[in-house]
Amino acid sequence: MSRTDPDDDLTPTPRNRWFSRKGRLRRFVRATILICMVIAGAVFGGFLWFADSVASMRPPSATKADGIIVLTGGYLRIDQAVGLLRDGVGKRLLISGVNPSTTRAQIRKMTQSSADLFACCVDMGYQAVDTIGNASEAAKWIKDRGYASVVVVTNNYHMHRSLHELRSSSPETQFIAYPVINSDLARTNWFANPDVVRTMISEYIKFVAAATRDLTGLGKGNGLRSGPPSN
Repeated sequence: MSRTDPDDDLTPTPRNRWFSRKGRLRRFVRATILICMVIAGAVFGGFLWFADSVASMRPPSATKADGIIVLTGGYLRIDQAVGLLRDGVGKRLLISGVNPSTTRAQIRKMTQSSADLFACCVDMGYQAVDTIGNASEAAKWIKDRGYASVVVVTNNYHMHRSLHELRSSSPETQFIAYPVINSDLARTNWFANPDVVRTMISEYIKFVAAATRDLTGLGKGNGLRSGPPSN
């Protein structure tokens, strides 16, 4: 009768090597968990930075530029942009991303502006369908006018992504942020408002996606409608 050597049970098998305390599988799982924790921490930290930056944005007290661009998405944006034009902050105003069904007369009436101001100094951009399109439309307008500096008017939560796309499309231009603030986020508990939190998260994700796209060199469309410009 043969006798089994007790040391044979201590010899690691391939299966034991994978599942032992220092096995490959456990090392892989630990490394994966660590990487996920680092990524989650970076994403959360980035969101805190983004939210704090948006909440602390303020329009500049005094500024001057060659032109003004307003990205459509709310009448308050256009009102403030037209007011800046009226005050002489810029020579001309581009309203980018106008709905094809909206006329110049409707916007002029909505902003209660003079016909002379709109006739001389307001350009309507009907081709942009998103923020990338706004940047494409603005880049052509800036190049055609030969402008070196432009004031950008859009909501505070939309400003980071807007500036990113604009600088990507027109890197030589100096863009000056003029955020439109619907409510003072710095003085309110905005994180207790589900609508504001959803907007912040959505804009942060879009901003990170845009930055990642450009960092990795992935292509992007021009964000413009096909066909001739509307009048």
